[in-house]
Amino acid sequence: MTELPTVCILAGGRGERLGQLVRDVPKPLLDVADEPFLFHQLRLLSHHGARRVVVCVGYLGERIRERVGCERFGLRIEYSFDAPGLDGTLGAIRRARHLLGERFLVLYGDSYLRLDYRAAAGDWERSECLGLMVVLRNDGRWDASNAVYENERVIAHDKSSPSPEMRWIDYGLGGLEARALDQVAHSERDLSVLYARLAEIGELYGFEAHERFYEIGRPESFTETDAFLRRLDTSRLP
Repeated sequence: MTELPTVCILAGGRGERLGQLVRDVPKPLLDVADEPFLFHQLRLLSHHGARRVVVCVGYLGERIRERVGCERFGLRIEYSFDAPGLDGTLGAIRRARHLLGERFLVLYGDSYLRLDYRAAAGDWERSECLGLMVVLRNDGRWDASNAVYENERVIAHDKSSPSPEMRWIDYGLGGLEARALDQVAHSERDLSVLYARLAEIGELYGFEAHERFYEIGRPESFTETDAFLRRLDTSRLP
């Protein structure tokens, strides 16, 4: 089995859209289908060949480390803690850079993604692009579409102000070579800004997913994901 590169899980946000659910519990530890959501992510990553994960934590981050530990589902787990003011998605990656190596995958900490992780990582490596974005043809179904994808490249990405021609969506899994971080100002905190820059210069490889994503960032999607994972037979993961 081919191992995946180190996976960086971005799990430092406050999850404010979930309101009282995260008043005392960090979002990755919320019970989804009777266990912490992060456990579902880690089990799936292990199934697809991951062996090492770096979890970027911020809000109530020490609780995450205490609950999850440094080894689970055959994964070696390390932690990178945000500064007190929280670093943002890109800032968290920069802070964890010394743990991630020269090439790594990036997963949003509230997403459960069904795709061939090894194929995505392998195709990206062969492309020699600085970055990877897994995309799904969305057409506004699951959230606002935010990417233009053509011929295995994401050629435009805008998460804050998407344009009408954007029919695809950032699926929640990406990848970066460490040197890609130099493409935007060191003060930039938002990962999507780096993805947009890589798309602009032709350095963002696109890998197409075919199954819808599940996520727990909003109350309605949290309920939907809980129902899906309760139906899922984890002994036969995709």
